[in-house]
Amino acid sequence: MILFVDACVRAHSRTKRLAEALLAKLNEEAVHVALEKISFAVTDEDYLKKRDELISIGEFDNDMFALARQFAAADTIVIAAPFWDLSFPAKLKQYIEAINVTGVTFEYTPEGIPKGLCNANELYYVMTAGGDYVPWEFGFGYIKALAQIFYGIKNVEIIKAIGLDIVGADVPAIMDEAISNIKLKKEKDS
Repeated sequence: MILFVDACVRAHSRTKRLAEALLAKLNEEAVHVALEKISFAVTDEDYLKKRDELISIGEFDNDMFALARQFAAADTIVIAAPFWDLSFPAKLKQYIEAINVTGVTFEYTPEGIPKGLCNANELYYVMTAGGDYVPWEFGFGYIKALAQIFYGIKNVEIIKAIGLDIVGADVPAIMDEAISNIKLKKEKDS
């Protein structure tokens, strides 16, 4: 199963267009999670108490962990997130907080090292940016570190189109080039 985590909010999102091109190339049915439609719980002390209690007794079937179970079960993950304010939309951070569940998406070894429990072999991070200043550590780098270190997803790729809002930019050409440059891991390996 492909899990499409959609952090795009604009009706004509360039990021979503790029993600849809990737999904078409993957050519499998995808489960679409539109983050703008999710009302995430406030991470306050009561929420954390309930969450910690459920984790301590291993009650992972609770609805609180539905997104984490879905993420852990996916074979391939596509995250579409525009580059905003040196990062990604806040809804994606809320989603990450919801899926980071010890015992579902990762566990700790006796030495305290995270060990991934996710099924996915590949995670694609799709982004667009208006400018050319896109430091990876604030967006893609963060997601890549989580995927590889916590979730156990070794193959993490970025698909991007940048410089879209620079005066004089040929946006259709930039988008067309980004779409034509989409290469799946199996294509790169052959």
